[in-house]
Amino acid sequence: MLSLQLMTCLSLALICMADETKLKVNPASKPVRLFTDEDLRKYDGSEDGQPIYMAIKGVVFDVTSGKKFYGKGAAYNALVGKDSTRAVAKMSLDPKDLTHDITGLTEKQLESLESVFSGTYKSKYPIIGYTSRRILNEDGSPNKDFKPEDQPNFREEL
Repeated sequence: MLSLQLMTCLSLALICMADETKLKVNPASKPVRLFTDEDLRKYDGSEDGQPIYMAIKGVVFDVTSGKKFYGKGAAYNALVGKDSTRAVAKMSLDPKDLTHDITGLTEKQLESLESVFSGTYKSKYPIIGYTSRRILNEDGSPNKDFKPEDQPNFREEL
């Protein structure tokens, strides 16, 4: 009888300690997701109620809060549902620029890309994943140089 009571007390103590530990540790953010080009196309703003995603430099942002800019029929809708790195660097909506490829960009365009990437997207929209091109090598092996982006200026609203 005493051992049953002791076991019950120990179990309750462990549960309390586990709850206390949970309170002291910051909860993990949502897991990072890997997007193929096909996956990303599903989030182009064409379906009501569906999130709107956009990738820049292989980083996938949830731009749903900017629906008036990126939603169906909006001015920048052409940029969503894909990696639009080149278009952002060139400040272009030309279909040929709606790609991840930065080959041939000028130093000024690359500086503009970095400025908009950090100053607008990383500070305003949550990172929800990465394109497979950013995380994997062409042969499908892991990119050992991959490092996740941080979001020092992003504050998730409660």
